[in-house]
Amino acid sequence: MKGIILAGGTGSRLYPSTISVSKQLIPIYDKPMIYYPLSVLLMAGIKEILVITNTECVEQYRKLLGDGSRLGIKIEYKAQEKPRGIAEAFILGEEFIGNDDVCLILGDNIFYGQGFQDCIDIAVNKKGKARIFGYPVDNPKSFGVVEFDENNKVISIEEKPENPKSNYAVPGLYFYDSSVVEIAKKIKPSARGELEISTINEEYLKLGKLDVVLFGRGLAWLDTGTPRGLLQASDFVSIVQERQGLYVACIEEIAWRKGWIDDNKMRSLGDELEKTDYGKYLLKLVSNSEKLKKVNKNK
Repeated sequence: MKGIILAGGTGSRLYPSTISVSKQLIPIYDKPMIYYPLSVLLMAGIKEILVITNTECVEQYRKLLGDGSRLGIKIEYKAQEKPRGIAEAFILGEEFIGNDDVCLILGDNIFYGQGFQDCIDIAVNKKGKARIFGYPVDNPKSFGVVEFDENNKVISIEEKPENPKSNYAVPGLYFYDSSVVEIAKKIKPSARGELEISTINEEYLKLGKLDVVLFGRGLAWLDTGTPRGLLQASDFVSIVQERQGLYVACIEEIAWRKGWIDDNKMRSLGDELEKTDYGKYLLKLVSNSEKLKKVNKNK
């Protein structure tokens, strides 16, 4: 499976902060926003990733993330000349996707909480279908909404409906098989001139190949599209990290725990950031691991 992070758009709701910088490069507490969606792809075991962003921002992301080798993964980049809708990501990523399944995540989505890894594992293991997620919200009119029966079988998908048929919004995280590319090529722009991801999902629903995985109460899906949303997300991450002593969306830690980088590489990455709490956290993880190995060896 391959992964795509869509980090385009103008970020106009965050002006003037995003006039000269991509929204997904703005920090959420102690790390760039893009670390959060990237961490989700890593949690899913995805090692080949395409970052799609505005033409003028490609080099900024390349400077931040490089080719991914420092994490034991591979990262490529693709320029989107102008926003034409979420579904365009599959057309731009056609060559990258090839014949593989693909996970698309929006660059401004943050997920965290109990059971999230289980939800991701379920989506990864459901082969041959499209897999979306459902998250309960108070204001479903503002989102794409999924309707399903008592067996979680999808009945309908609607984009920002006036009369929502459920209160479950569809977050910006989607899993598809490789046929999504041809589906994306055939759909027509909506009234607002964009290739809608809801249309993609509707096509899979017609084929009987759309499943929904429901997020539970212990899972947070955070909106970072407004200044208030940015502040709330930063506060959330700060509180979790300070209370638990565990970092949210630490991409180095995930790669290390997956076995994609070894202790020496992890220590080197920590040394690069040794003056920050983030770097000290990486070094602490390696140190604690080495101590545990010594204890187990001496038993």
